[in-house]
Amino acid sequence: MFKNYFKITLRSLLKNRAYSFINVSGLAIGMAGALLILHYVTFELSYDNFQKGPENIYRVSLNIFQNNEEVFNSAENYPGVGPAMVQEFPEVEDWAHLYNMGYKNNVVITYEEGQGQPIKFKQRKFLYASPNFLSLFSTQMLLGDAETALVEPFSIVISESTAKKYFGNEDPMGKHLRLKDDDYNDENCVVTGVYKDLPPNTHLKYDVLISTATLYGRFDGAITRYKTGWGRKDFYTYIKVADGTNIKALEAKFPQMIDKYKPELKGNGGANMFALQPLQRIHLDSHLGDEAELNGSGEPIVYLSIIAVFIVLIAWVNYINLATSRSLDRAKEVGIRKVLGSLRSQLVRQFMFESLVINLLAVVLAIIIIALVLPGFHSISGIPREVKIWENDLLLWSLLAAFLIGSFVSGIYPALVLSSFKPVSTLKGKFRNSGTGVVLRKALVIFQFAASTALIIGTFTVYKQMQFVKNAELGFEMDQIVVVERPAISNADPEGRNQQITNFGDGLRSNSNIKEVTSSGIVPGKKIRFKADVRAYNQPVGQTYPLNYVGADYEFIKTMGMHVIAGRDFSRDFPNDLDTAALVTRSALRQLGYENPEDIIGQAIVAENFGATAIVIGVVEDYNHESLREKAIPSVFILNPFWAEYFLIKVQESNISPALSAIESQWESIFPGNPFEYFFLDEFFNQQYRSEDQFQSLFSVFAVLAIFIGCMGLFGLSAFTAMKRTKEVGVRKVLGATVPGLFFLLSKEFIVLILVSSVIAWPLIYLAMDGWLQGFEYHTDINLLVFILATVLIIGIALITVSFQTIKSARLNPVDSLRYE
Repeated sequence: MFKNYFKITLRSLLKNRAYSFINVSGLAIGMAGALLILHYVTFELSYDNFQKGPENIYRVSLNIFQNNEEVFNSAENYPGVGPAMVQEFPEVEDWAHLYNMGYKNNVVITYEEGQGQPIKFKQRKFLYASPNFLSLFSTQMLLGDAETALVEPFSIVISESTAKKYFGNEDPMGKHLRLKDDDYNDENCVVTGVYKDLPPNTHLKYDVLISTATLYGRFDGAITRYKTGWGRKDFYTYIKVADGTNIKALEAKFPQMIDKYKPELKGNGGANMFALQPLQRIHLDSHLGDEAELNGSGEPIVYLSIIAVFIVLIAWVNYINLATSRSLDRAKEVGIRKVLGSLRSQLVRQFMFESLVINLLAVVLAIIIIALVLPGFHSISGIPREVKIWENDLLLWSLLAAFLIGSFVSGIYPALVLSSFKPVSTLKGKFRNSGTGVVLRKALVIFQFAASTALIIGTFTVYKQMQFVKNAELGFEMDQIVVVERPAISNADPEGRNQQITNFGDGLRSNSNIKEVTSSGIVPGKKIRFKADVRAYNQPVGQTYPLNYVGADYEFIKTMGMHVIAGRDFSRDFPNDLDTAALVTRSALRQLGYENPEDIIGQAIVAENFGATAIVIGVVEDYNHESLREKAIPSVFILNPFWAEYFLIKVQESNISPALSAIESQWESIFPGNPFEYFFLDEFFNQQYRSEDQFQSLFSVFAVLAIFIGCMGLFGLSAFTAMKRTKEVGVRKVLGATVPGLFFLLSKEFIVLILVSSVIAWPLIYLAMDGWLQGFEYHTDINLLVFILATVLIIGIALITVSFQTIKSARLNPVDSLRYE
């Protein structure tokens, strides 16, 4: 029986090669596109799933309130939070915390004992870790014991790749690595463990871990400061809760713990509130201050998943439309087979078998397409190449499900329609498509056009917003600015270090390839860690506002191209500036009780938590220190030429290469022993839009793909429609119809369907895109012109798609048209 089914299917495919190609390739492209999207989605959702019991691990975040208003939220917390939670709450079984020195400090780690020159690297992915961190995060140890590797002071645990960088093929265990940082710490640590390199799908990437016990001997009171303290809030805290813990109920107990350990917060109208973040949701849902790395976003996951569904549905719609529209061709076949004794159930099985074969061929072709485009897809999606698509069981099951469901969904309706023909009518040539079938086909075509229109509008909107954020006026200039972080190894004497900073800047300013040089405690694109509780001197004590508090030198405002709107900039012509001067931004002005920028000039402001008073000498226009998803943050600039966490160097656009060589030479001369690293400010700042850039690329690619699949089906449908109206065209030509008139006649049905689909698509995509844009504090508007252009574009694409067949039919000789059977 199946052999007979196979023969009939093969003959049908070969007899109608064009339709067979459209069906198979359309389904294959649809499956391939949907699977690639699923590959991206599953990777983004897989973050930290490899941990043992990840559903019970939470990070404790910190939300800071003043006057009942949230003013700051951070991924970091007090070092004492973990121990206190284990002590106070029986649901909390374990804790671990981390001190992110790679984020805060410049660190150089050196292997000094090997032959030849010392091997040194600047380490960014470096953390101090509590003893139970390795076991809590189920780290795969290659050498050493996870339970004891971080217990003793000066213990260092490194990744497998880091071990190779320092030691090559030598056994690293027991060897020493020396840490030096820009806080003048010098710690000689012994390697007590090597762990397997972390997979890419983790929010917490680290190459080096040093025991937190190493911190405890730095000064008197260091144990309290770094283990149990409630003063500085600069540790990542993770807890493990018991199975079945009610997280909401646990969080409800936190205020009691805050009252116990931070009693000074009671009754002041505000509180420091903790929240628990599920480990597996940090990557997509958390965008707090002091994150270990730039996280992703959940929005693209939702929108791309919808596109994946659209792509598959459009491919299935193509198959259904083409199969049912060709019912006239197969009507006689069905009639003869029924006369010869075939039962309807047998015909249904035959047509379902055809669907099965076509979908199987599509699966094979889809796999080939994925293999060919996968490298390019990894490039635009940001998925690391080591993530293998065929190692994902969910994708394999999804491919099988797409094959089985697709075979059924795309085959069942055509099978029922084709098997229902009455043999007497079909053999007499009296068969006509049913009204229900025509309506269904039109409805399916409307769905295709609506999806395509929505995707075009979405693509234009996403592109427009990304162009807006990339070209918006940020309040500062970032082109041709090279950024160099301060050295990890420098003169321990403050005066000597200050002289190094001065010499570094002066040496660069004398180079003709360099336009400006400045230093500051901040760099745009990285959250500012220092906030001061600031008030105007004439405001009541305690009535403060959290403002960014930034140290900068004389040239900072000028180098960054920021605009002074009142007063003046820092100047060496005013010696008192060094001790008393401050600049404030426009938004800070308002919080300090002033509306007119001129009114605050010469007034004093107080940073209560720093015990500092300054005189405002100028007001600077607001600037966007972070991405346009965030509102411009009120800031205060304090003159401090030696608060040089970053050197920002503006170079001549035409001489970037010699400028970089000059910077490196000056660096090695002034700061010997420090590896030279740099980045361009514009590239660094735009990294904040990495998730949006990936979303734009993927959205655009798969929108085009969905439209292309729809056009394939439209091409086949228009070809069949034109073929069935061949005699009508011949009659009309005899009666004087022109080719343009016939083209409009054969195309107007599709134009009407497009207009109907636009009415459906417009409000839906408007709501979707408006919701996406609301995620940006600053965003472009949704322009009605984009909707009109999208509809016109779809009409143009559709007309081009159908034009080949309709013009070909319209230009036939009427004699040939009237002879057509």
